[in-house]
Amino acid sequence: MLRSTTRLFNTRPFGSLRALSTSAPRMSETVKITLPETSFEMYNCEKPSLDIDITTDELIDMYTKMTTMRRMEMAADGLYKAKKIRGFCHLCNGQEAVSVGMEAAIEKTDHVITAYRCHGFTYLRGGTIESILAELMGKSTGISMGKGGSMHMFAESFYGGNGIVGAQVPLGAGVAFAQKYLGNPSVTFSLYGDGAANQGQVFEAFNMAKLWDLPVVFACENNKYGMGTSANRSSASTEYFKRGDYIPGIKVNGMDVLSVFRASQWAKEWTTAGNGPLVMELATYRYGGHSMSDPGTTYRTREEIQHMRSTSDPITGLKHILISKGISSESDLKHIDKEARQVVEEALKKAEAAPEPPLSEFATQIYQAGSEIKLIRGREPNEFYQL
Repeated sequence: MLRSTTRLFNTRPFGSLRALSTSAPRMSETVKITLPETSFEMYNCEKPSLDIDITTDELIDMYTKMTTMRRMEMAADGLYKAKKIRGFCHLCNGQEAVSVGMEAAIEKTDHVITAYRCHGFTYLRGGTIESILAELMGKSTGISMGKGGSMHMFAESFYGGNGIVGAQVPLGAGVAFAQKYLGNPSVTFSLYGDGAANQGQVFEAFNMAKLWDLPVVFACENNKYGMGTSANRSSASTEYFKRGDYIPGIKVNGMDVLSVFRASQWAKEWTTAGNGPLVMELATYRYGGHSMSDPGTTYRTREEIQHMRSTSDPITGLKHILISKGISSESDLKHIDKEARQVVEEALKKAEAAPEPPLSEFATQIYQAGSEIKLIRGREPNEFYQL
């Protein structure tokens, strides 16, 4: 049974995430940045302005969050290799600009739903680092109380973390339908990967969203590989931003946090103005394998990975902007890096020390309170167990 509409679509924003300090306080100023012409490619719509007005605090916050997110994923990598995380574990190293740029452009009253590479989005939408790492280890202090693991994390106005390939896309359209029905002036970003882009349910969601002009952005994170299969081998057309046909599209440099920020700003303006849905392709890259069980080097070369790290890393790219514009010094950014590492290490210690959920919680949160069944059937017709 679903929770009440009020609970599902609560528009109350919650507290801001902890900000890491720089070595010295500074006055925030607004700076103008012009993006490269290659930042966007359009389909059946006008290109957004390439000029961005953004504060120095916002830029430093983006850098801090991307750095912290990568540290968190590195900690998860270590936990998995130490066999403290079992099952699936999909990391977003290399793809940080997508979630950070998008989150910087929207409000907590806007909505996000994504696939199973969800740790970064969970953090940005309000989950603590401790609760995310604890969830990965199946601890009671996890954001899903240790019952969801890597693929099933949720926060206010964030609907997961979904394990079934492509299934979250129509769910995102449904969230957008609810917002329109309730009269909420918000946008829903419904994310999926290039590996899910050929799913029939994606195109069904496109059709309904355009039919009803829903305020939804169908955002394809194209990291070039669906599991171990390159996009060129799986898709007759790899221009995913044109896949909507009757829905306008935009392709974005997903390795540049400012390009994602500007595109997401524009996408929110477009959809909430009553223009209907958009398809957004975010050209990005994951440094690791599809999941921790995938070495990521059997279907691509180490040289390819290193080339992307050295030429397109989103954190390094923003670092260059901060230093070249005199916003931060090298020592300022090293201080942020050091503090991010300390914050993650502290959260990791607390997560590791947390207990596992008690067995009494094994069958809870499945049924609406008061509607629980007393017996469950076993393997044989007359085999029953009492809850």
